[in-house]
Amino acid sequence: MNLPTICIVGRPNVGKSTLFNKLVGKKISIIEDTPGVTRDRIYGEVTYQGKKFNLIDTGGLDIAKELFNDEIKTQVEIGVLEADKIIFVVDAKEGLTANDLEVKELLKKSGKEVIVAINKVDSNSANNHIYDFYELGFSNFIEVSGEHNIGIADLLDEIIEGFKKEEKEAENVCESIAS
Repeated sequence: MNLPTICIVGRPNVGKSTLFNKLVGKKISIIEDTPGVTRDRIYGEVTYQGKKFNLIDTGGLDIAKELFNDEIKTQVEIGVLEADKIIFVVDAKEGLTANDLEVKELLKKSGKEVIVAINKVDSNSANNHIYDFYELGFSNFIEVSGEHNIGIADLLDEIIEGFKKEEKEAENVCESIAS
């Protein structure tokens, strides 16, 4: 049985790679304050409450016409196509940006389930922007801090939501075929 696949998407420097490393439990993705460090898709496997899933880290989508942005966008689009669910990471400290709105458009077109992870909620300045992200039009928001382990269990609970049902359905199909 194929594992569910979750793709992490967002603009540059919102903490996608930090969150990826936190979820997979080891440092696989390089973390830098410089945009464009993650360019390709990076894969890991996560086990949480007995459920396994594949996790994809992607580069930051940037609407600026800079070197590598088109290549990064292609890699993100492939990750989104592979995904069963998407984690859209935004930065609570900086608030909603034009790049966030660009990412939103890509994700809305995908038709996939999106969990908005409002990252970097570990400071007082983050509280000023939390509600700005509801403008994105998604229905599922979770406040997290990948760096300080805030909200990670809630995010994981949301990610695996529905996995049990899918597994039971697959078991029922196998039982029906075997009978």
